[in-house]
Amino acid sequence: MTVSRVMNGNSNVREATREQVMRAVRELNYSPNPAARSLAAAQGTRIGLVYTNPSAAYLSELLVGALDGASRTAAHLVLDTWANIGPSTERAAARRLASNVVGVILPPPLCESKVVAAEFLAAGVPVVAVAPGRSQAEVSCVRIDDFRAAYEMTSHLLEYGHTRIGFIKGNPNQTASTRRFEGFQSAMQDAGISIDASLVQQGLFTYRSGLETTEKLLGRKRPPTAIFASNDDMAAAAISVAHRHGLDVPRDLSVVGFDDTPTATTVWPELTTIRQPIAAMGESSIELLLRSIRRKENETRMVVDHVVAHQLIKRDSVAAPPKA
Repeated sequence: MTVSRVMNGNSNVREATREQVMRAVRELNYSPNPAARSLAAAQGTRIGLVYTNPSAAYLSELLVGALDGASRTAAHLVLDTWANIGPSTERAAARRLASNVVGVILPPPLCESKVVAAEFLAAGVPVVAVAPGRSQAEVSCVRIDDFRAAYEMTSHLLEYGHTRIGFIKGNPNQTASTRRFEGFQSAMQDAGISIDASLVQQGLFTYRSGLETTEKLLGRKRPPTAIFASNDDMAAAAISVAHRHGLDVPRDLSVVGFDDTPTATTVWPELTTIRQPIAAMGESSIELLLRSIRRKENETRMVVDHVVAHQLIKRDSVAAPPKA
């Protein structure tokens, strides 16, 4: 224990003892094994992942990354689904989970809940929010730059010559939805193109909301030549509705999405989309929590805003707008 305290920089060691340990370290040419230290620190550690997101594709990607991170560090991942409970009972659910885990991952939309995060923090359980639209003062975050990603996607459509672009917003309970719409607005403004308010529809990140909003967009007297949906589920729905209307994608209508979940490559044509490295974000969340847990033992609080790189993935769902 004394050697461990010295090697980890703990101040609760007498200076004479510290010098004696370090002398032995030099004489033995000792160096710590990082892998062994990681395993020892995480052994038996229970980390909760709370899930309410309606997208099965998003869940599968996130779980792959979180499970990889947990298995690599010998931590135990506890999956807790809150899909069928309301906001009024989330606080009680958080208190129950806090008694069984030492860290919690909150994916969308719970990544935005200050009430839920406060319950875990009050119980001394560190939290990592996955994919919020902005950094948060109280909890660590793993996210992409949603504004920049949406700006780049809109610019991509503009480069093809689209000016009447329909936009399907994500669920209003998530700041990522707001940032994506702001990125779209900014790109249109910088290109000197006014946004037709009738071509902006409120979605909920669900396939069904994508069906309903696309029907409204294509029912306009002057429909859009391209649709930018705020996630792949809604974009896949847009392609389905276009086919139902007898439209060819992308010859008659271009469609783009966001996230690059497996859905993006199971529709026809395959989606141009923004790759959000969801699996890598899940793995990074495990690493951040383990670092927080170790620092917690030293009574040093750590809040990290980890912004990961996104990528514009170009596939077959975009073409130049049809001629009048």
